[in-house]
Amino acid sequence: GDTIVVSPNEKVRLIGVDAPETVNPKKAVECFGKAAKEFTRNMVAGKTILLVLDEVNSPSRHKDKYGRTLAYAYLADGTMLNAELIRQGYAHAYTRFPFRYLVEFRELERQARTQTVGLWSSCSLTEQ
Repeated sequence: GDTIVVSPNEKVRLIGVDAPETVNPKKAVECFGKAAKEFTRNMVAGKTILLVLDEVNSPSRHKDKYGRTLAYAYLADGTMLNAELIRQGYAHAYTRFPFRYLVEFRELERQARTQTVGLWSSCSLTEQ
């Protein structure tokens, strides 16, 4: 849900987003993980995506510790996928590291929680 693969085989980690796990061999599939993965797949499959880097990640050459490119992903209609995942409750705002939209993403998560959408509507507090 928070990583996409772009052509030809580049993995992109969406900045500021933490979707429930589905593929971590050390963890069970988390609540709403499959839905988040499917949502992301439906949003990007076969589409042209504009990737935008954040200067805060320049020192690491815009890569995370797994070698994935760190970016914001924009759809053709201008929708930022990172924000949309949080807005619709498919992910948490991942605020461990600073980034350009940290305040906005926290607010999107607060709104999703308040409106009980997505994972905020279907997962118990212990699963979140």
